[in-house]
Amino acid sequence: MVEPVGNHYVVARPVYSENLFNEEHEKLHRYHKSFWDHLKLYFRCSPQRVKKIALGLFPIVSWLPAYRFREWILSDIVSGINTGLVAVLQGLAFALLVNIPPGYGLYAAFFPVLVYFIFGTSRHISVGPFPVLSLMVGGAVVRLVPDDGAGNGTSTNISVLNEERVMVAASVTFLSGVFQLLLGILQFGFIVIYLSQSLISGFTTAAAIHVVVSQLKFMLQLPVPGFNKPFGIIYTLESVFSQITKTNIADLVTSLVVLLIVFVVKEMNDRYKAKLPTPIPIELLVTVLAALMSYFLNFEEKFNVAVVGKLEEGFQAPVAPDVGVLQKCIGDSISIAIVGFAVAFSVAKVYSIKHDYPVDGNQELIAFGLGNIVGGSFKGFAASTALSRSGVQESTGGKTQIAGIISAVIVLIVILAIGFLLAPLQKSVLASLALGNLKGMLMQFKEVGILWRNDKYDCVIWVVTFLAAVFLGLDIGLATAVAFQLLTVVIRSQIPSCTVLANVGRSDIYRNRKDYTDIYEPEGVKIFRCSSPIFFANIEFFREKLITAVGFNPLRVLRKRNKALRKIRKMLKKGQLQVTPKGLICIANHTYESDEELDNNRIEELDQPTNMTDLPIQINWGADLPSGITVPRVDIHSIVLDFSSVSFLDFSAMRVLQKTLKEFVRIDIDIYIAGAHEGFLGKLERCAFFDEEIKPSMFFLTIHDAILHILLKKDIASSPKSKLAEEKSSSNDYIIIPSNGLRSRECTS
Repeated sequence: MVEPVGNHYVVARPVYSENLFNEEHEKLHRYHKSFWDHLKLYFRCSPQRVKKIALGLFPIVSWLPAYRFREWILSDIVSGINTGLVAVLQGLAFALLVNIPPGYGLYAAFFPVLVYFIFGTSRHISVGPFPVLSLMVGGAVVRLVPDDGAGNGTSTNISVLNEERVMVAASVTFLSGVFQLLLGILQFGFIVIYLSQSLISGFTTAAAIHVVVSQLKFMLQLPVPGFNKPFGIIYTLESVFSQITKTNIADLVTSLVVLLIVFVVKEMNDRYKAKLPTPIPIELLVTVLAALMSYFLNFEEKFNVAVVGKLEEGFQAPVAPDVGVLQKCIGDSISIAIVGFAVAFSVAKVYSIKHDYPVDGNQELIAFGLGNIVGGSFKGFAASTALSRSGVQESTGGKTQIAGIISAVIVLIVILAIGFLLAPLQKSVLASLALGNLKGMLMQFKEVGILWRNDKYDCVIWVVTFLAAVFLGLDIGLATAVAFQLLTVVIRSQIPSCTVLANVGRSDIYRNRKDYTDIYEPEGVKIFRCSSPIFFANIEFFREKLITAVGFNPLRVLRKRNKALRKIRKMLKKGQLQVTPKGLICIANHTYESDEELDNNRIEELDQPTNMTDLPIQINWGADLPSGITVPRVDIHSIVLDFSSVSFLDFSAMRVLQKTLKEFVRIDIDIYIAGAHEGFLGKLERCAFFDEEIKPSMFFLTIHDAILHILLKKDIASSPKSKLAEEKSSSNDYIIIPSNGLRSRECTS
């Protein structure tokens, strides 16, 4: 019964062990589905299931008929136009990261959008090129098709090199799409949980550093070869600075001016976004102005600047991926698939929470997989979502992926009709625009200090991920980061937090004894908590911490006691000990015998329970023993193990735990386990954990139940009157006597 009294509550109930609770409260029998049951359910076919699968596979069928045309269409058109203009410029700029002609970036900004419109579940993300993915694809491109080391820069050689690189980029993209599609079909959307926020932040920050370094050659117009290998960033910087005297000043000045303008205007957009009806499209304005100046002032001939050149009008016929390339870039494709999905899903999740609608991780994998397969077939490169572009689509009023389709129309117009207007645009301008979108990623350096103050493990993950991705490359760096992150999980679970608890405030609350002053610790009782699963890797750590908490090694005490019994039997046989009402008295000088002599090659017998049936007196190990016989003193009689945080116990740990508990039981220490979760007791029974020494009766519902049981048991043992009352009473409803420090009510019948 629970009785509220003001802001207090009074509970009157019996002290429950697990067995007693299960006897008084009948449990419902629940059928737990087996693996085959789940398999049959998954492959079951019914009209309702077919409809559900169809609606899940084609989300457009659900949201398009419910589209509020009059309310949303104008917002989606405005948002789509703004997003489309940004997508065109980012497509051209990020193509430089892939080391292919800028025009192919338009294909990456077009085809994935069409596919995502049909299969995607997010209403607000803008699908298309993302700088990190572009750089990862570019790494594979440079590795498989390196720069011409002979320096034969003829137009024919450059054209052949570009065609080979476009084919590699398309093949890598196609394969990454296949991996994403397979993961989605196999329901592996949960894979993103293995990429923590700290890991993603450190990785994208490192990618931003790579983007900055990779764009230096366009900003300075230097012939820097690609180095896609560990410490490639060092070799790239070395190549840049060794040629720094050959810098094209016109490109450098243009880059710095564009960067300054873009950063200033973007800062204004952020600061005054509440007052501006729409963000200032600075990328578009700068691009138009730079193209006009380059054309009318003839920068290409006067200053020998590198320009975008003629963009091919229209689309090329779809191509099959190069099988040879597919075999060489499996690792790259897996990394691209996972990173692309992780970034896109994290952004989609933010907007889904903000606007209150669900996103399906598995369906997102399918959508991006199909988008990359189609994009790769049309010579595009890997697509995800750029944070800045998605921000534009959402902040300018985009309601659904209709805005995405409008943006694709803008890209289509550029591809088919007005692409030639971008021909005089300097590549250094595109490089500056690419860097202008990195502010958010580079600002993630601030997180290091915050993480260090809040969670040092996460801070170390961030730093290791950043350093690994910067110096080892994005692909090897990502694998290293994931491995290190999983290692930290193993370390944290292998070294769990173990504490000794005490009663706080004379209530049923138990906390770390080191944290409070008003504590009560029952005499002779230790309460030990392990805040982690117990398994093969940390069971020895658990055992060591438990031994440290109680202050002695039970196995050592047990062996000392058995050795003492051997010596007592030997002395009794020789007449050196006399039995008196006060105990054993030594009546003769005994000869010293070493422990090795007493062991007598029977060390295994020392680990058995002490047996005093053949002695004329029961030995009290807490009292004084005859001279020459010493055993470690044990000042506790009960140990309570708080298993409320132990989510599982594997078989290896179970065997060690059983052995440890037996060692305590054999030196007359009672063991109690409190707070074990549902099914814990049943698992132990199935694994033959219990025997004559370890019994199910040691399990109690809570720590307080176990403590009350211990104190009552102690009072009964020390008071004949209490013992008689207990024998006459059949009630379990009691509270411990005030002399023990907790309020109580004596048993009544």
